[in-house]
Amino acid sequence: VQLQAFGGGLVQTGGSLRLSCSASGSIRYINKMGWYRQGPGKQRELVATITTGGPTNYADSVKGRFTISGDNAKNTVYLQIDSPKDEDTAVYYCHADLLVTTTYGARREILWGRGTKVTVSS
Repeated sequence: VQLQAFGGGLVQTGGSLRLSCSASGSIRYINKMGWYRQGPGKQRELVATITTGGPTNYADSVKGRFTISGDNAKNTVYLQIDSPKDEDTAVYYCHADLLVTTTYGARREILWGRGTKVTVSS
């Protein structure tokens, strides 16, 4: 099972960008997916999460500007970034909490995708 993220790049302040992350493999069920980020010289921090059939959660710093959504049929989560600011420049990491099908049933796995870099230019 793996996560693949797409969509990073250069974006101007006031512009928009969409990140996507897809989970693939022997997935039984996805509990939660989300995005974290690590800016230059900073620790990794939560950006947003979405729980299957449940609520979304956002960091205060991105509320009103970022939107997380999911497509259960595609095991994919999206992060719409609107009105980005310089401080949104970071490497964005996809995260998933899911159940993986095994020979004898299922096991829980926590996965991280390889980061995708977002650079905001003013």
